[in-house]
Amino acid sequence: MKTVKAHREPLVRIVKRDGIALWKNWLIRLAAVLVALLLSGLFIYAVTKLNPIDVYVSMFEGAFGTSRRIRITIRDAMMLLCIGVGLAPAFKMRFWNIGAEGQVLVGGVATAGLMIYLGRAGTMSTPMMLVVMALASIVAGAIWGVIPAVFKARWGTNETLFTLMMNYVAIQITSYCVALWENPFGSNSVGVINQQTRSGWFPELFGLDIGLNILLVMILTVGMYLYLRFSKQGYEIAVLGESERTARYAGIKPGLVFIRTMAISGAICGLAGFIAVSGASHTISTSTSGGQGFTAIIVAWLAKFNTFVMLLISFLLAFLDRGAQEIASTFNLNDFASDVITGIILFCIIASEFFINYRMVFRHRKEAEAK
Repeated sequence: MKTVKAHREPLVRIVKRDGIALWKNWLIRLAAVLVALLLSGLFIYAVTKLNPIDVYVSMFEGAFGTSRRIRITIRDAMMLLCIGVGLAPAFKMRFWNIGAEGQVLVGGVATAGLMIYLGRAGTMSTPMMLVVMALASIVAGAIWGVIPAVFKARWGTNETLFTLMMNYVAIQITSYCVALWENPFGSNSVGVINQQTRSGWFPELFGLDIGLNILLVMILTVGMYLYLRFSKQGYEIAVLGESERTARYAGIKPGLVFIRTMAISGAICGLAGFIAVSGASHTISTSTSGGQGFTAIIVAWLAKFNTFVMLLISFLLAFLDRGAQEIASTFNLNDFASDVITGIILFCIIASEFFINYRMVFRHRKEAEAK
């Protein structure tokens, strides 16, 4: 007679949490940061024999040591936040928009082209130019976002691959425009646009040259929070993100929501290109977005699409980026070493999300609870 072995519970099981208190949520994140600093300190000491505290102080100095460094950190954080806000509605409805890089670039190209041609003509005031350039960047970004949404809605294409490939198309368009506008000819660079007249540049606001950057991004941040939280369209996005079948049952048309939401997402990313060109670099190149379109995915995902939380995460990532550059130059570390430190910190923060959403149940604990 065949013997049947009794099933034995595994030593550890992973169970999804039904919910977690807000204070526990932030306590886990704080613990993740402390673990990250400890691991980074061990790495720093193992590689350089330096005091990790000195390195951390240097990182802080690199991000906030002078007024210029503070300005750059805020500028970079605002750029990340703007793109993250643009990605939030698409990701919330589980439309994986990996094309923010391209949407930023086409918005920047539209802005740079108008800066060059309208600046040469000299027939339009800077405030009017800013309005025209903003509208052009919004339309360009929206078109770049709508194209993959239409294919998804009509033919069910994979939006991840489609939006990713659109990035490469945008890069080639940018390269063509740079070659068309290069100044001087043969330099392979557009150079600073309208450097003498500053036509089309953001004016100072609140005594800051990045004041208008901050104002625009904060308006978008508050607006997107209200849109996702309280509007009918925000509700449709949330339902579609939970289940497409449920959305259809509720009378929501997924194809229409895909197209509408991606138009909004692309438009905001295109506006980020306008801010990058007119409000920051005053030039255009294939590196204008600088990989921030991909980094902003981390911002949106970690914040769980809450735009106010995105503000904190954007500043954290901008601080890590500026701090890594500073320690690389101060302590003669190569870029790879500073990137490893940034990677350790990001990995721990991302890993903390696992412990927020799941818990581990040990066999002996379950048996004790049963008794």
